[in-house]
Amino acid sequence: MALFSAGEAYQFAIRIEEDGEHYYHEIAKKLKDKEAQALFNFLAEEEIKHKEKFEKMLEGIEKFEPAESYPEEYFEYLKAYADNVIFNKKKLQAEVSRVSDIPSGAQFGMEREIESIQYYSDIKRIVPPKDRGSIDKIIAEERKHFLKLVGIKGEK
Repeated sequence: MALFSAGEAYQFAIRIEEDGEHYYHEIAKKLKDKEAQALFNFLAEEEIKHKEKFEKMLEGIEKFEPAESYPEEYFEYLKAYADNVIFNKKKLQAEVSRVSDIPSGAQFGMEREIESIQYYSDIKRIVPPKDRGSIDKIIAEERKHFLKLVGIKGEK
């Protein structure tokens, strides 16, 4: 039984990109090296572009307004995962505080992308079959961002 719609997955994707933008800007502000600041501001701009891309994708499908709760265990797992891993402000703030240079910032970003890819891969299991292609598009975007971060980390 499908519990999520592609619309809801895109809403999560938009929220993840907004958080990414916030944390990349925060990292840029704390670093003293101008090259590092420019890099993390660039990554924040990339998150904005991803958000805009997901918003356009969302326009083409029916918007999902989630119900208050679902009794299904798997949905609760996904919600808890999002709240405690992807959107856990305290954890993310602690990780941002440990970023001191380009490689550690790239590692921070890579970990966020991996978490997002895992999350969407799990969501894909519970959306209607007709919506799975939309979830694949989100995953593809997150993979591109991950690979970009791998390249950045490898350069430094």
